[in-house]
Amino acid sequence: MRIIVDVMGGDNAPEETVRGVFMAAKEYNASYIMVGNRYDIERIAKEENFDIRRMDIVHTDTVIAMEDDPLCVVRGKQDSSMAIGLKMLAEGYGDAFVSTGNTGALFTGSTLIVRKVKGVLRAGIGAILPLQVPVLLLDTGANLVVTEENLEQFAVMGSAFMRKMYHVNNPRVGLLNNGAEEIKGTELQQAAYKRLSACKEINFVGNVEGSTLPFDSCDVLVADGFTGNICLKSVEGIAKMLLKRLKEVFYSTPATKLAALSMKKQLDEMKHDYDAKEHGGAPILGISKPVIKAHGSSDAVAFKNAIRQAIDYAQSDVIYDIAVAAKEYNERKKLLKEQAAKAAAEAEAEAARAAAAEQAQTNVRG
Repeated sequence: MRIIVDVMGGDNAPEETVRGVFMAAKEYNASYIMVGNRYDIERIAKEENFDIRRMDIVHTDTVIAMEDDPLCVVRGKQDSSMAIGLKMLAEGYGDAFVSTGNTGALFTGSTLIVRKVKGVLRAGIGAILPLQVPVLLLDTGANLVVTEENLEQFAVMGSAFMRKMYHVNNPRVGLLNNGAEEIKGTELQQAAYKRLSACKEINFVGNVEGSTLPFDSCDVLVADGFTGNICLKSVEGIAKMLLKRLKEVFYSTPATKLAALSMKKQLDEMKHDYDAKEHGGAPILGISKPVIKAHGSSDAVAFKNAIRQAIDYAQSDVIYDIAVAAKEYNERKKLLKEQAAKAAAEAEAEAARAAAAEQAQTNVRG
């Protein structure tokens, strides 16, 4: 297993990303190709007393900044760490790619360089929400404007992901909305509700409100990228605040510190559930090879976990399952279209026969 890593993207690169690779190398059975400034990588390795002689380094000092136009990954900064890493993945030099860099550029590069799975209209960024029961939220920022058909495909891909990665036999799909009733939301949500209800490839459980989301309401939650990104960051922010407040409470007095010590196992489990860093990055579902978007603010631990997720994603072969699901979805769509066209043709023929019969009656009467 070879993981290609962009160590130059994100807010804390290259220090935290490089350290994250070193942490991953100690824990996971994989080899690594670091794409970035060789001199920075070697400096950090010296500071950490880490032997990098068995790691491959592809040198570049060009970085895609967070404020850069997404298209710069294929126009203007083709020599950047992100662009080089994506090209290497597309050409088979590695099994997965991880980056904390510019989300728009990573999504654009994944789509144009690595390419989508055949039959997928739009790829989407799927993030696991830091809740007690894992929920895959798709999309979380790649597609600000979507159609009801895009949301349906997100549901199909997300269901395949949760079956393979989290062993959920029949994933429950929810539609993020401002009410539980079918008539809630904009025209998009209302149209998507009808489409998801009729989709036989998924287990649609209806609209999901933000207030019910933390209470095991679904396994896959679909939304446009704008709404999904706000939802993701709200959940992560609240979880971070609650964990911080809990720590303050337990470390406020000697008695509470003793209580915390007696509950260490339970508190560690809670931190694992609700700390976004524990879940690593977000896979871009619908891309033909594994691409993981790590948080732009990732520290070394979060980046290590994003690498772990890349390894798990590559080993799971879930992309094959998504390809099969996309094929079956498109075959069903084609069949429904043919049936609709046949029904329309029959209705037109029947109308023509009725008109001819009426004309014949008119002629007889005349």
